[in-house]
Amino acid sequence: MKQASTARRSSGQKSKNTTRKKQSNAGSRQANSGRSEEGYSRSGSSSRSTARTQNESSANMRPASGTMERGASANRSGRRALRGFQPENGQYLEKFFLDQLKDIYYAEQKIVQSLPKMIGATTTDQLREAFEDHLHQTQRHVRRLEKVFEVLGQKVEGKKCEAIEGIVREAEQIIKETEQNTMTRDAALIMAAQKVEHYEIASYGGLVQLAITMGQYEAAEILDKTLIEEEDTDLLLTEIAECEINVLAEFEGMRSGEKGESDEEEDEGSEEGEDEKRTQRRQENETPEEE
Repeated sequence: MKQASTARRSSGQKSKNTTRKKQSNAGSRQANSGRSEEGYSRSGSSSRSTARTQNESSANMRPASGTMERGASANRSGRRALRGFQPENGQYLEKFFLDQLKDIYYAEQKIVQSLPKMIGATTTDQLREAFEDHLHQTQRHVRRLEKVFEVLGQKVEGKKCEAIEGIVREAEQIIKETEQNTMTRDAALIMAAQKVEHYEIASYGGLVQLAITMGQYEAAEILDKTLIEEEDTDLLLTEIAECEINVLAEFEGMRSGEKGESDEEEDEGSEEGEDEKRTQRRQENETPEEE
């Protein structure tokens, strides 16, 4: 009996010891897990902090915006060209950039020459004023481009732009083919002007991005100012067309058709009246035969 009791006590003690070990191991695993999660959290926080630092550093290396932040000055923010501009030393991108700069310089000068013709052909005061404002704006764009040439240390010169030559010829053809003092002519002139604007927007947008890529931030900022103004002009022309001119041009055609029909009716009526008058005169001139 004593042996059995001793065996039971021994077995119970072993069971208690085993339970304590399991609890101790479980607690140890939980503690390790907590430390692991804490370490992971710290690691994740560290990674995010590192990424944030890299992003901030990257943001300081290039101007932000889409294309550049409006109103941000490259000089005030301390951004300078990362290297000199040397297209003659085999830098293909710089050579292409300079070529496109000459292209848009020629285009802006051509637009300055063509806008007075478009101003003279307009019907409404609103469109005329918009074109006059854009003429002064375009003259300012030419001076900005000359500043970009100066910043890059390059000679100011243009290269014939076949695209703008074609668009300008089309605008002149529109003036010849539309009736003077009509809303239809104004609607056509707006479309021609917006073709010019879209070409300029595409050109300046590309030049700004290339300048940023090459680290020519001062040139990018100057070009971006013009890009913003070209976009604003395009929106203004759309507003003028949609709010008034296009609608008036449509009714103008309807009134013209009604006038044509009434003119035809008047012509027919006048012809019938003339026939009646001629018949009456013949009857009056006829004398009755004497019996």
